[in-house]
Formats: sequence, structure tokens, C-alpha cells
Amino acid sequence: MMKRPQPPFGGGGSGGHRRPAILYLLIAASVFSLFIFAIQSSLFTGNQNILAVNKEEIWILSHFQSNVKQCVAKRGLGLTANIIDHCKLVLKFPEGTDSRWFNKQFKVFEPLEYSYDVCETLLLWEQYRNMSTILTREYLDARPDGWLTYAAKRIAQLGADKCYNRTLCEEILRMLLPPYPPFHPHQFKTCAVVGNSGDLLKTEFGEEIDSHDAVIRDNEAPVNKTYAKHVGMKRDFRIVVRGGARNMIPILRGSDDEVLIIKSLTHRVFNEMIERVPNPVYLFQGIVLRRGAKGTGMKTIELALSMCDIVDIYGFTVDPGYTEWTRYFSEPKGGHNPLQGRAYYQLLECLGVIRIHSPMRAKRKVDWSDVPNRDMINKAHMAAVRLTNAQTGQAGDLGPFRSCKVWGNVGPNERGPISGSPDMSDIRKRSNYSKWEEMPFEKLRKEAQDHYIQMQGTSMYKMDGNKLDDLVCVRHTLESGN
Repeated sequence: MMKRPQPPFGGGGSGGHRRPAILYLLIAASVFSLFIFAIQSSLFTGNQNILAVNKEEIWILSHFQSNVKQCVAKRGLGLTANIIDHCKLVLKFPEGTDSRWFNKQFKVFEPLEYSYDVCETLLLWEQYRNMSTILTREYLDARPDGWLTYAAKRIAQLGADKCYNRTLCEEILRMLLPPYPPFHPHQFKTCAVVGNSGDLLKTEFGEEIDSHDAVIRDNEAPVNKTYAKHVGMKRDFRIVVRGGARNMIPILRGSDDEVLIIKSLTHRVFNEMIERVPNPVYLFQGIVLRRGAKGTGMKTIELALSMCDIVDIYGFTVDPGYTEWTRYFSEPKGGHNPLQGRAYYQLLECLGVIRIHSPMRAKRKVDWSDVPNRDMINKAHMAAVRLTNAQTGQAGDLGPFRSCKVWGNVGPNERGPISGSPDMSDIRKRSNYSKWEEMPFEKLRKEAQDHYIQMQGTSMYKMDGNKLDDLVCVRHTLESGN
């Protein structure tokens, strides 16, 4: 009888067939384990590097948070700051604070505490110091689908969701659209942002307001001898919403050089008003600011910070005790939620963004030593940048263009004409656009010139929302002037 051949590796039956399979599995498991170990080692080394970076930055930010807390305690008129970690804090109003503003959407009264991410807030507002906040032709040219999609969003009653007819959209926008930014970062040392609160009548800030290099007002706020001692007479810029267009002609009488900046959309009523006034008019290159305080006042602060080193605010409802929204030139009416605004404005003051002036503060000696100084703010800002970059894998990019998502270029012969159009009315032909758009580079404040050179002649714009990493950046040839 012939013997049955033995399976390889000895043994017989089905058990012999399983041995090579088990061996292969063991080898594969060993290789996989080595692979996982290598990945973990790499991640551990990377995490160690991140932790090393984070440790220093967290210490800087924690120290900064302590200073913010002290600032709120000394300047907040009852507000207190509770630190959660190196970035997070909660601002609290004292128990018994009157909260009368009812949120109809959520069916609750205003809360007495508000949570903030100081790192994110610092990054957002320091970014505005390098920004342009005016809509320009170069922005629409550089932005993807800028003319097709975004331009249509800035024109009310267009009759289409996009600018399929670009010529029509250019026709509508041309009286508002400069070829490049008419205003520059650090163009002014001091700016006064004047709100409309009725508390202005409790003070006499008029001369102090007029002493600033530039004054920014909003909407229909009158400037005349009746209110001069309270709000001053100087008028350089004014942000206007749609509802204010109808009443703007008498408000602007006697201030032909006051620059109007439309907050949101241009539309038929605005265009009719513009044809009847000689003032330069632009569109705000606005973003929707969903955090913190709301309203036109916040846009004026954005505009001011993009042009001014020091921003002083007046006429904002920031003192305790308000139970209704007031204006210095009309009867009280319902409106903004003051507790949320008070908390956010106080945070901005303690981050060095603004300086608050109000009736209760008017009685104090002017002293800003409670606010973190510029050196401390700069260190905290860079720590927030490094910490954010380390967390997103961009640790090596700390330059001013790290947030540029889209780039455009403008050569010395590509600047285009100043704002307006050849067929403007006789009144519009007196508009002093050239004062801003044709200002010689050497006439700019030295700090503005230095910034322009440092930024390599680059204009920076927000694209959408409050994202920090979605800027449209347009580089100009430095020899081409401003």
C-alpha cells in the first residue's frame, strides 16, 4: 500500500494547513505593531514640540488674562471677570442688575453673564489694524467671483441673485467704488467714535471730541450749535444704514467733505440721495459681526481701528442703570440690548481696542494705566497667534500674510480712475474724492508710511464672516505711491 504524502512542515490533516496561516498572521501583526509604534513615536515627538510651544504661550496668555481681570474690576463699574483658562473668561454683572431687554426669539431676558474667548477676540480685533474696511474695485477683481456673486449682494433691488450683466452692476456701483483703499492703517493717531446715546446730554465732551484727528459719527445724529458742547462740531466720517438715507440731506448741510460710508447695501433711495449731495460716498466692506455688541456702533469701531492708533468712544450706553434705549436728539425707543453691549465694550477696552468715555467715567481722573499696555497686548497677541498655529499645524508661519487666502496684484499703471463717473450731476462733481484717493504717499502720517512699507504695499480685506484665515490680499507695487 502506498503511503499518503505528508503535508509540508509535518503533521497531517487540517491542523497542518493552519500553521502557515498562523505564522503569516503573527508576522503581519508584528509589522503592524511596529508601524503603530513608529506613528505613536512621531506623534509623541510632535506633541512634545507642541507642548513646549504651548507651555510658554499659555503662561503669557494666563498672565494677560490676570491683567484683563484686574482691568475689568477697576474700570467695569460693577462688572467682574472670572477666568476659566488661558483664553476663556466670563464677565458677570452683580446680582440685582436690572435686565429688562426681552429676547423674543428665545423668550428670555438678557442674562447677567457672558462668556468670551479672549484669544479669538484679540486675534480678530488686532487684525483690523492691518485691514481695509472700504469696498474697492481691486477687491472685487481679486476675489473669486467677486463681480458675479459678491457685487450682487451689495446691490438691493438688482432683480437677480448674481451680476450676470457686469456692466449693469458696474454702472450702479461706480459712484461708490474706489479703485483701491482711500484710507490707510495708522492714517490718524486719535479718532473719536461718537454714538447717539442720550447719556451724551449728561456730559460736555464736545471740545474733547473735536480735539481728535478724525471724528466718526453714525446715521442721523445731528451736529449743530444746540448739541455742540455735548457732541462737538467736527465731522469727518459718517456710517449710514438704509433707513437713514431719507433724512441725510438736511443732516449733511454745511459738511460737504464729510465722508459717507454705507453700512450694508446700495439701493434706489441711497442712489437718489447721493445724486443730491456733494459728499464722498463709499460702501463699507462689511462683515456680519455676530459676537458681542450689535449695531452700527460696532461698525464705526471697525472703521476707526482700520485707520487710527487710538480709538475713543463716546455716546455708547455703557454705564449701569439704563432701562431704555435713548438717543440724545429724539425720544427713547426700544432697541439694542445694553447688558450684552456693556460687557463686550468693557472687554474691548481691557484688550486695548477702545477707550470708553461716559458720564460715570467723566468724573474720574483720566488714567489708562489700568488697561494693559501696548507691549503687553502685542506679546499676548503673538502668543495667541503661535498657539493657534501650533494647534492647526502652521507653527512656522507668523508673518503678516499668514491669513491671506486669495491674492491679487496691482501694477503701477493699473490703478484706475478715482471714484465717480463722467456723467455725475453738477453737485456730485464737487465731491472731494481726490482728497483721499490722490493723497501723495509722502503726505501720509509717518506711521502709515512705515506700515505700508512693512506690509510690502499690500491691502488686506475680509472675505466672509469673522474667520481669521480667509483674507483677500492685494499687493501694490511700492513705487506706485499710496
